[in-house]
Amino acid sequence: MSGKTRVLVIGCGFGGIEAVRALSRARDEVEITLVDRTNHHLFQPLLYQVATAGLSAPAISGPIRHILRPQMRRGNLTILQAEVKAIDAPGRRVTLHDGEQLAYDHLIVAAGATHSYFGHDEWAAHAPGLKTLTDAFNIRQRVVNAFEQAERCEDPARRQAWLTFVVIGAGPTGVEMAGTLSEMARHTLVSEFRRIDSREARVVLVEGSDRVLGSFVPALSQRAAEQLQKLGVELRTGCRVTHIDGDSVRFESTAGTEALPSHTVVWAAGVAGSPLGRALADSVGATLDRAGRVLVQPDLSLEGHPEISVIGDLAAAKSYTPGAEPRPVPGVSPAAKQMGRSAAANVLRRLRGQTTQPFRYADYGNLATVGRKAAVVDLGVPGLGALRFSGYFAWLFWLFAHIYFLIGFRNRLIVLIDWAWAYWTFERNARVVPQAQDHA
Repeated sequence: MSGKTRVLVIGCGFGGIEAVRALSRARDEVEITLVDRTNHHLFQPLLYQVATAGLSAPAISGPIRHILRPQMRRGNLTILQAEVKAIDAPGRRVTLHDGEQLAYDHLIVAAGATHSYFGHDEWAAHAPGLKTLTDAFNIRQRVVNAFEQAERCEDPARRQAWLTFVVIGAGPTGVEMAGTLSEMARHTLVSEFRRIDSREARVVLVEGSDRVLGSFVPALSQRAAEQLQKLGVELRTGCRVTHIDGDSVRFESTAGTEALPSHTVVWAAGVAGSPLGRALADSVGATLDRAGRVLVQPDLSLEGHPEISVIGDLAAAKSYTPGAEPRPVPGVSPAAKQMGRSAAANVLRRLRGQTTQPFRYADYGNLATVGRKAAVVDLGVPGLGALRFSGYFAWLFWLFAHIYFLIGFRNRLIVLIDWAWAYWTFERNARVVPQAQDHA
């Protein structure tokens, strides 16, 4: 360890994992410490499948120590399960939840993002978001419990409130969640209840803008809307949510105010940077954007503190392509991976007395699934331009792309088997939940 540069990486998401992998190759130059509050890496793009009982947690996650075994064997990586509470940039150390302090020479912050309720944090108790396995288990329990409560209701109005599911936010997560909930009601749960018909469930997707999947081109956005409606999802675009409690959701549109009785609400409308962004702002005067993300320099470092880099969903980064205006980097997993590799490379360049390089994002396009045999794909193909398609072949492309990017062979095999079984049988076998709490 003597003589090596100490690099501390906070967060084991896509960006943190890639940074560690890149740094570990320089085992004679750096000593790496990876800190995360969980013991697992999570493939977040498929988290909604856990929330809707399509996949079990181990299918989309894996222990950090197992994933980074090749890097551990190089002898320059230490992995700690802990939560970082404070960052002392002048002293070059961080403080963990138990008071322990870790010193560093270079710091890479990849702490990710959390939910944003736009100033209404009281809504969180009634409309959970989806960022962690705990969130997914919570939503799964609420969904399963809603059907169980409806089975017990004699009053039609109360029963319908339990059978009404509201998803707020029509980005990829919201669209995927709404489509899957509708499929559960229309196919998976049919004939499993005696007193209710699960096909009578309503899935309502509420979006503040005028269309779903706003990051896609309008034509694909329209196709996604049509596919959602075909699945039975009710769309409410151009609506601003004004109130959420345990019994209803209220929102406003040009048509006026509507109150929708519902006990099961999922929040997919906004994200905010990790609280560590505020810690950096307090410690070094870093500038945050409206979402709490840290504004970074072209090489992903902080102004005045080149030893600190911020990557992934916590970074308000731009892509610097020669001959073009810098453009914002989207908060997607490919961008986080590329930032992780770029930040690690720039750390090594500094150690070797070389000039750092600005971050350049290679945009491979967007994918979103709507439901069974329904998806939209927007790809950038070198030499051919944009390749855009939707429907069944887009769904197949989405499916195999996600299997390819999963963590390991075992995960890919499990997901492939589970999806094949679900495709032919409509069954979702991960519906076991702990004893339900009373949400009435």
